[in-house]
Formats: sequence, structure tokens, C-alpha cells
Amino acid sequence: MKYKLLRLIEPIDDRNSDEEYSLSDVKGISIQKVFIETKAKMDGVSLKPYKLVKPDSFAYVTVTSRNGEKITLAYNDTEDTYIVSSSYIVFKVKEPELLSSEFLFMYFNRPGFDRFARYNSWGSARETFSWDDMCDIEIDLPPLYIQEKYVAIYKAMLANQKAYENGLEDLKLTCDGYFDKLKKDRSLYKKLGNFIEKNELRNIDKKLNKEHVRGISNKKEFILTKADISKTDLSKFLVIPENFFAYNSRTDGRDMLVLAINKLDEPVIVTWNYNSFNIIDNKLKELNPDFLFAFFKRAEFDRLVRFMSWGSSQELFSWDSLCDVKIPVPNIEIQNSIAQLYNVYLERKQINERLKQQIKDICPILIAGAIKEANANA
Repeated sequence: MKYKLLRLIEPIDDRNSDEEYSLSDVKGISIQKVFIETKAKMDGVSLKPYKLVKPDSFAYVTVTSRNGEKITLAYNDTEDTYIVSSSYIVFKVKEPELLSSEFLFMYFNRPGFDRFARYNSWGSARETFSWDDMCDIEIDLPPLYIQEKYVAIYKAMLANQKAYENGLEDLKLTCDGYFDKLKKDRSLYKKLGNFIEKNELRNIDKKLNKEHVRGISNKKEFILTKADISKTDLSKFLVIPENFFAYNSRTDGRDMLVLAINKLDEPVIVTWNYNSFNIIDNKLKELNPDFLFAFFKRAEFDRLVRFMSWGSSQELFSWDSLCDVKIPVPNIEIQNSIAQLYNVYLERKQINERLKQQIKDICPILIAGAIKEANANA
């Protein structure tokens, strides 16, 4: 049967009026549709107006513009209560005998729902998908027992992915443990400038085209550029060969250094506004590039970068500042072992991301399968 969501869901406006919940309970929502630690600055912010997201409840942000063509929504499948900004809309299923909350979340997890929400968003300065828009959605609903059957498949896949993810964290903790041990030995510390040199290689011959252009993400990875480069002179771009680094010296508004190492089998090119460097050839027996990158990925390095950044209108982390950074440099065998372990962690992290994407991709298949089975049994 088909139902409007208006019949099946209801808003919740429970507030943190007595401040039962604290800063540790504050959550944001990612475009991956999960609750995350908030990135907002909370100094001096009263938590009394914050909304409670109790177990088996949903929350979403109505604003959809500049949001990667997705709607920011999450489902609390834990036993904990979270608190979210008062601007969020919190709701729950009010007809549990007709609709499983987890089946509804599968429905929301489909790319088709994101497209629908974006298409039905309205506004001038900001486009929003309102509560009324949400309630106006018509959903084809199979019987509850069929919903639960397909939810069980979804949850089994999710459990496998979570188990894999937990193993990832063990690897990360092991890597962090090695670095924490190294940083206690002050005799190992050496200036980075002793090992690196600036890379000024340009794409003068234009052998590398727009397919090779990359940006750098906040995850410290090279990504396909989002900029319009159709009329850009690529001869000015910096060439980044394998195991060379590139970074954006601007740090204001980021609290991190946007940096990446090229681990592809071919060079990439980046804007001339970036800086690039490599480990000096005769120093490669003393410093492993992968070990150095693992050091750059640590949160304490980003904190140091922010501390060492200067500027009025723009805060910059200069080349000289990078060269002044002191890092622990153990013997190359220890570096190689840590680098190998860290590379295993990165590889498995990519596998985990693919697993999560596969789960998201299967949501529309499961929804369609449930509807097809319901129609066959009708």
C-alpha cells in the first residue's frame, strides 16, 4: 500500500532544558547520513535549547544547497540519547505496526531520495527541504514482516562492515602507539629541512592534461578537481611525481594542513598556488616517504601547523616553517615497519569505504525487492 509519510511519522521537540546532556552528547550529521562529533565552536553556547535525539529517532537538516547534492539526515540506532542544534528537525515513526524505522532509514539512504529532496528544495539564498515537504512524500509500503526480512539483510551487511571497521581502529591505535613511543626520545628529533627539497617541476610541455589535474581534500588525499579548468593554462601547473608531496599553505578556517602524497603509478598536476616537495634523493635511505606521510596525518602535526601559521587576511604555513618542523627519525628499518603497517591501515580503510558504499548502493535494491515481494504476495 502507498502512504504519505504524514501518516507514519511525527516531529519531536524535546529540549535539553534541564541540561541533563552535556557537550559530549552534542552531535552533527554528515552527508554520509551518520551522526558525528560536532565541528561547531561551542565556547559559551547554551545547550538548553538543543533538541534531544532519543534512540529510534531521526534528525535532519532542512538546508540542502551546497551540500554535495545530498540531504543531511541520520538515524539514531544506538541506546544513547544525543543532542543536536535547535535548527535540526527531529522526528520518529508514529505507526511502528506499519513502518519499521530501519526500513525507513534504508529508504532515506537511497541516492534516489537525495535527488528527490534536492529537486523539491526551495529558496533563494538557501534552498531547503521543509518538514511539510518530508511529510508529503508518498512511500510504497510492504507489510511489516517483509520490511523486517529485508532490514535483517541490511543489518547483517552493516554488522560485517562494522566488525571490519573495528579491526581498522586496532591498526590505527598500533600505529599511534609507535609514534607516541618515538616522540618520547628527544635524541631522535631532526629538522625536516635536512631531508626535503622544494619541487618546482612544471607541466611546461603540457604532457599532462586535465585528466591529471588534482585537488587535495581535508582527508589528506588527492581528489579530482572541482574547479572549472576548461580555459586554464595547464603549463603553469606543478607536476607531482610518485612519492612527492603537495600542500596548500593556507590554514585559516581549516585547523589543519591540506596535504597529500602521490601514491599513483603516474604523476598528477596541481595548481601553482600549492607548494610541492620531495625527500632529497640521497636522504631516502634515512627517511621513508610513507613514514613521513604517516607523521603528517597525526592530529598533533595539524595543531603544530596551526600554531606556526601567520598572516593578517590569510594565515599561511610557509615553506620555511615546514622546514623548521622537528620530527622523530628512527633508523630506517623501524620507519619501514611503521610505514608498512600504516599502508595496510590505509588500504583497509579504502576497502571499508567501499564496503560502506556497497551497503548504500544495495539500499534501493532491498527496497525494490521488498516491494516486489509484497506485490507478488498480494
